[in-house]
Amino acid sequence: MSGFSWFRLGQMVRKELRQLLRDPRSRPILFVAPLVQLVLFGYAVSTDVRHVRTFVVDHDRTEASRAIEDALTASGYFDIVERSASPADLVRALDRGSATVGLEIPPGFAADLAAGHARVQLLLDGSDSNEATVAQGYATLILASHGATVAREASGGRAGGSGAVAGSPVDLRARAWYNPELESRVYNVPAVIGILLLIICLILTALGVVRERETGTLDQLLVSPISSAELMLGKTVPVLLVALIDLIVIATVGTLWFSIPFRGSPLALLLAALLFITAGLSVGLLVSTISRTQQEAFMTIFLFILPSVVLSGFFFPIRSMPEVFQWLTLANPVRWFLEIVRSVFLKGTGIRELWVPYLALAGMAGGFLALAVARFRREIA
Repeated sequence: MSGFSWFRLGQMVRKELRQLLRDPRSRPILFVAPLVQLVLFGYAVSTDVRHVRTFVVDHDRTEASRAIEDALTASGYFDIVERSASPADLVRALDRGSATVGLEIPPGFAADLAAGHARVQLLLDGSDSNEATVAQGYATLILASHGATVAREASGGRAGGSGAVAGSPVDLRARAWYNPELESRVYNVPAVIGILLLIICLILTALGVVRERETGTLDQLLVSPISSAELMLGKTVPVLLVALIDLIVIATVGTLWFSIPFRGSPLALLLAALLFITAGLSVGLLVSTISRTQQEAFMTIFLFILPSVVLSGFFFPIRSMPEVFQWLTLANPVRWFLEIVRSVFLKGTGIRELWVPYLALAGMAGGFLALAVARFRREIA
């Protein structure tokens, strides 16, 4: 067999693109289905949360301020992950995503509480609107209840009369960052990009190769001068191009139709998409090597997609899952891509701050690609 030829690869890519675009069954999958699912997810999906990561800045450092922290953690809805005396540390924690809620207790809090007009500041990461909304509601109820308890104890436990307390002495001032209105679609729509790209890559790659095997054209390609590398690239490059087009379409519709802010760098999003698409294409090739019919390939794809979406943090926060499933999410490329795309869209976070998700995606893309290449070559040998 002759060496690698860019001309043969170009002809193979051209053939695959024409086949994808002229097939009336493929066009709806390529361009209509992503937009329909974008609208469905954007309007219909909502989630619940627990164990909200909380950063505390306590300027007062009194028994009264510690009681506020204890009241939050005792509820089971808040986990204090860091403490600091500097508000700048709280800002950095919210910016890099290591905390979702920031609680700042001002100096003199204990004295103000005793006087009946104490204030605390609650900052929320609004890029996850559902979690921020729930956290704000829980914090408001918990602190109001705690303040009422303190006031009741200060009045000697009297429920009425001149010593009765009409309301809580704690005045909570809450503000959500990155998503001030706490709209769920602002949180969900960017993540839809990852789900749709995964579906497109898996279906088009796996079903395309299996269809060639069913019709007998794959055997014709194998006896032609085309090499195995050219055959693999010819099958995957067209899907890569289609996925990138869908990325642009979905991102454009999301920002224009749903008014989703895009605060980050397009290059950061493009790099993450390329790594994620490579991982998806590799999984699709793996599926094609273990499937003999399109029905078998479709069922295998479905069995892969559902766990990937459930364990991605799209529907359910990862921190609310059992610990064993939290470990399983580390091997899920969708989880890492969703973390990147939400941060790039809503926070404007760069590659430097997101190096861990990028590195995880690169490792999985390389690992899946190596497995796919080895298995595909063994299959066609």
